[in-house]
Amino acid sequence: MTRPAPLSASYRLQFNSGFTFAAAGDCVDYLHRLGISHLYASPYLKARSGSPHGYDIVDHQAFNPEIGDATDFAMLVDRLHSHQMGLIMDIVPNHMGVGGCDNAWWLDVLEHGEASEYAEYFDIDWHPSKPELNNRLLLPLLGDHYGSVLEAGELQLQLNSDGDGFTIHYYEHCLPVDPRTWPDILDFHPDRLEQALADRPESLRTYRDLVEKCRTLPMRSDLAPEARRSRAHGGRDCRQRLSGLCSNHPDVADHLRQCVAEMNGQPGRPDSFDALHRLLDAQAYRPAYWQVASDEINYRRFFDINDLAGLCMQNPAAFAATHSLVRKLIEQGRVDGLRIDHLDGLSEPAAYCRQLRSQVCTGWDNTDHPLLVEKILAPHESLPDDWPVSGTTGYEAAHLLNGLFIRPDAERDLTRLYSRFSGRSGDFDEILYQCKQRILNTTLSSELTVLANRLSRIAEADRHTRDFTYHGLRDALTEILACFPVYRTYITADGISEQDRRYIDWAVAQARRRSQASDSQVFGFIHDILLQAPAEEDNPHVRHLIVSFVLRFQQYCAPVMAKGMEDTAFYVYNRLVSMNDVGFDPRGFGVTPAAFHHENARRQAETPHSLTATSTHDSKRGEDVRARINVLSELPGEWRRHLGRWSRINRRRKRQTNGTPAPSRNDEYLLYQTLIGVWPPHPPDAEELAQLHERIDAYMLKAMREAKENTSWINPNLEYETAVSEFIRALLRRPQHNAFLRDFLPLQQRVARLGLYNSLSQVLLKFTMPGCPDIYQGNELWAFNLVDPDNRRPVDYTQRRTLLEQLERDSRSAEQKLRLTQQLLETLDDEGRLKLYVIWQALGLRRSEPALFSEGEYLPLTPSGPHAENLVAFARRLEGRIVIAAAARGFADLVGEDSPQPVGEAVWEHTRLALPDIGADSFQDRLTGQNLKAGHDGSDHGLEVAELFAHLPVALLTNA
Repeated sequence: MTRPAPLSASYRLQFNSGFTFAAAGDCVDYLHRLGISHLYASPYLKARSGSPHGYDIVDHQAFNPEIGDATDFAMLVDRLHSHQMGLIMDIVPNHMGVGGCDNAWWLDVLEHGEASEYAEYFDIDWHPSKPELNNRLLLPLLGDHYGSVLEAGELQLQLNSDGDGFTIHYYEHCLPVDPRTWPDILDFHPDRLEQALADRPESLRTYRDLVEKCRTLPMRSDLAPEARRSRAHGGRDCRQRLSGLCSNHPDVADHLRQCVAEMNGQPGRPDSFDALHRLLDAQAYRPAYWQVASDEINYRRFFDINDLAGLCMQNPAAFAATHSLVRKLIEQGRVDGLRIDHLDGLSEPAAYCRQLRSQVCTGWDNTDHPLLVEKILAPHESLPDDWPVSGTTGYEAAHLLNGLFIRPDAERDLTRLYSRFSGRSGDFDEILYQCKQRILNTTLSSELTVLANRLSRIAEADRHTRDFTYHGLRDALTEILACFPVYRTYITADGISEQDRRYIDWAVAQARRRSQASDSQVFGFIHDILLQAPAEEDNPHVRHLIVSFVLRFQQYCAPVMAKGMEDTAFYVYNRLVSMNDVGFDPRGFGVTPAAFHHENARRQAETPHSLTATSTHDSKRGEDVRARINVLSELPGEWRRHLGRWSRINRRRKRQTNGTPAPSRNDEYLLYQTLIGVWPPHPPDAEELAQLHERIDAYMLKAMREAKENTSWINPNLEYETAVSEFIRALLRRPQHNAFLRDFLPLQQRVARLGLYNSLSQVLLKFTMPGCPDIYQGNELWAFNLVDPDNRRPVDYTQRRTLLEQLERDSRSAEQKLRLTQQLLETLDDEGRLKLYVIWQALGLRRSEPALFSEGEYLPLTPSGPHAENLVAFARRLEGRIVIAAAARGFADLVGEDSPQPVGEAVWEHTRLALPDIGADSFQDRLTGQNLKAGHDGSDHGLEVAELFAHLPVALLTNA
């Protein structure tokens, strides 16, 4: 088998029933020619049927049949390896898809409760504070209150088709019946059965033996190993006996079906459901109204998604079973790297990564076999240095690159404009705090209850703290979590880092300042407990309580931050929405070149193998949409004037709902930015306009529900949503006679053009800065995508393959390159050929000089002259080989009626790029084919930017 080349560039593909292993195989040759070293695949293990993303895995030990089988996968990998390309596999260790009828582990837990061999695979609290849930699992899957659902006949008991047991069905959900409770069904009408089997006493004895066997199964609460084995074996035996009876004696099966039909009750007769209710009450689960989850759920979820249940990777059996197929594929050489989804959800991420290194990907190194973690870092946070990983999936790089194209000096104007237009505060800190409080008190309230109960037990164990009340502890925890500055800390029983200590000190201090609690000593108590996990404790029981509390607190921090910031505050605070994305921080308005260089130097020193992403499957907006919206920071005056006009023009299109206009001013502000970001490059025809309306409508619905102000997922305000949808339709109706569009389109077209230049510069920097560039599917051309599912639309690879072939034909010599780049710049707003060309050339250089980009020095270069602030440049250097990347920015200053393109002497005048002690004078631009020679201007040794950017506003130089 051909060994893949080291990771130099990845390409993310989203697998589902519409894009299979075979379809990916058809793309391999194109991706290889583009310069991709690794296909970066979304999860492809068996997920819920129809899953569009694959993160709801129901079987970690099988391929997703909708994507392909083992043979299809092997063919894809063989095709990759024939091009010396590798495969990065996205694994999901934190959670599994539950509910439905397709997760065998979960169904076994429902059948046997805590006695199931898989009970410890899932993060379930079998002994919550509510006594009614002791040894039972709350299942918030009903569409209405339990009693109403039951008496409507929607919960249906059935004899399994092969007669091997009983299941209670609720639409797509299957709830197995504990064999120990089968006698409630088997003995429902014993007289009828005796009559049916009167002439077959032997069969009747077999039936009675089955009933007795069921009754003598160990109870679910008996957790002794022998009892658990006996229950599992006995349950299988009961299934076989029942199946044999039903197949050999059709009248037995008919009798049981009749009993089942009677137990299912008759709507309109409440007492007819008593038997089914008693049967349900005897199970290891309690079906409940889905809204109960926020208060009483007793299994850890992925965020607030009820049908994604948390796994316990600290359990060796769960770890081994979850990773068995992954390990096999690695041993076979069919997986060359791993991406770990939602690492922050695990109890001890560092320990998990060490276990992964030692048991699953033994012998891997960071260069040839990357181990990448999905980790969102705050701007002031570093990846823990004890994690044995290659790096992150690149959110921090996306934030760094995006910020470079936002003008910091526009912050005051845009904050004032947003506040005046929307009537909202411009203080993101306060909005984030309030959004996290909302999440803590609603959707994630049940998990907070678990934490508060654990903390209360710790307080009760010491006479100095036992007077802290449950509610006082819960309120203090709420404040600390709402003030927490990062996604989570990583304290273990073995130690705490200084970085984590600082985060806890800060969060507790902020919470104490905000709190109105009469007894503030509770904050000191919680502070000490959070820092006490590594400390010695005389009482082993109390030490266990402290460690388990701290571990769970940290696991809980991450979803609170994610739901509070990404899924709420980012949809509430709409000042400049290009800053509101996963891994971004709206509080840092723009990134200066100095900060950009500083972070890149740190990135090269600490995590040189991290991915460099600009769009991902989790992005709120694609990179090209953000690049357009960033332009508004360069045009605050024009933006303000147009907003005022649009608001006046569209005022009559609003409707009053519950005494307030729809859309709200805040939603209206978001809508205008969204339209600027996604409007097609060319005038849309009727069909394209209808598609645009559909996309905008779906996006605004999601955005408004995530904001949770005028409507929400839990409590939809259909009147408000309908009014906003009609408003959007009115904005896009009859373009030739639409006053709004007449005023909107000229500004949008100017912003769009400047945004394309932003995108081009961002691409050049992305593919040359420290890290491994990653392309999200389709983004090698212009892609004006919004949040999923908009960013999962099918990608036309035939078009991309054809365009790349044309570029290859038209750029075989320096002369051809020059003509081609001039023509591509003239037609910048086409499909995105210039973006594709820059990517292809940069990847070709990375492929020919892999060590230069993975190990080379990072050298910031300093421009000078009238447009020094409009240029960012750096060099990569290794053993005499040099690459210089230079990109323009701030294009609103550069492009006007006199200079329609940001190139040439008329634009750049006497701006220079200094090249001190770089070790070379002669260069060739890989993009245009032009040769350049550094010269002296007084004491300055460097390049004239007018020459550097004579034909394109980006340059990729190599020394001759």
